[in-house]
Amino acid sequence: MVSDAAGVVVLGACAGWSLITAAVHEGRPEGVLLAVLAVAAGYAAGRIGGALLPVGAPCAGALAGVALTVAVPHLAPGPQITAPLGHAGATAAVLTLSAGAACCAAWAATAPAARIALRLLAAGTAVLAAVLGSTTGCVTCVAVLLCSLAAGRTRHRGAGLAVLAAAAAVVTCLAWAVAARAVPGGLVAALEGRLTPHRVQLWEDAWHLLRENAALGVGPGRFGELSTTSAQSLLSDGKPHSAPLQQAAEQGIVGVALMAAAFGWVLYALWRGPRPTPVALTAGATLTALAAIAAIGNALSFTAVSVGAGLLAGTATARPWADESSTRAPDTHPRGAGRAPAW
Repeated sequence: MVSDAAGVVVLGACAGWSLITAAVHEGRPEGVLLAVLAVAAGYAAGRIGGALLPVGAPCAGALAGVALTVAVPHLAPGPQITAPLGHAGATAAVLTLSAGAACCAAWAATAPAARIALRLLAAGTAVLAAVLGSTTGCVTCVAVLLCSLAAGRTRHRGAGLAVLAAAAAVVTCLAWAVAARAVPGGLVAALEGRLTPHRVQLWEDAWHLLRENAALGVGPGRFGELSTTSAQSLLSDGKPHSAPLQQAAEQGIVGVALMAAAFGWVLYALWRGPRPTPVALTAGATLTALAAIAAIGNALSFTAVSVGAGLLAGTATARPWADESSTRAPDTHPRGAGRAPAW
């Protein structure tokens, strides 16, 4: 498929550019390479699982995400004084991916009881996020569930995916505007109250590093040693807690373009994919919510999040080996809806 070839090119370019910028600035590309490998491995596993078990694979992924959040204490955003910053974002991201996987499984199921149970599982992830104190996770899980329900009435997946892409761009641009102090002071103060002044200062450091090294950045893994705010923090993890800003500071404008291309590739794969429109739009909404979390947090620094994103994208673009017309209710949203005609 064209989308698979595009994915190989984009992910290969992301890995290659990290090696180039690391060689120029003596950076440490291991983190970027691990993230690329995690996404690729998750995507491949998702394609296989989605082809064999269109309902079981995403359901298992949803349950695994919930179990991971409960079983691994460091993912919980509770009062852990010695824990590095950013675990709250990982909790929100994992639970959001779990909610999206459950909703995708619900659309692939045929029995009404199974669909209800899977949607209750998605709603349960929002409740779990609230219990754990992850307000962001609760909001994004509810948003994914509502978008999934709305996807059942959407006939043109292209328009829906375009809206999701625009939403991700708006959140990313807002983070950049805050970092550049290009928004009114009152809005900055309000966001600082929500995001904490420390995080906003990290963003500003990332913006200054980008302005000084716009072409190649400062090198992968070097933000922590060059950021004044990070150096002065006792619990610093050496990251600006914004994936686009970290990519910009460490790998320059080209790195940001490659990250945007990776997200665009996933949306393109969902657009051209063989799964029903509600499944594609549900996965797209989930990954858009993940992009929003990553734009204002440190979620993508956790391998489990990268693997989960790849798994969901692979499952939602897989072509089931069994005849779907005999295993699910008739699709009222044609596979080609919202897709460019093949000439």
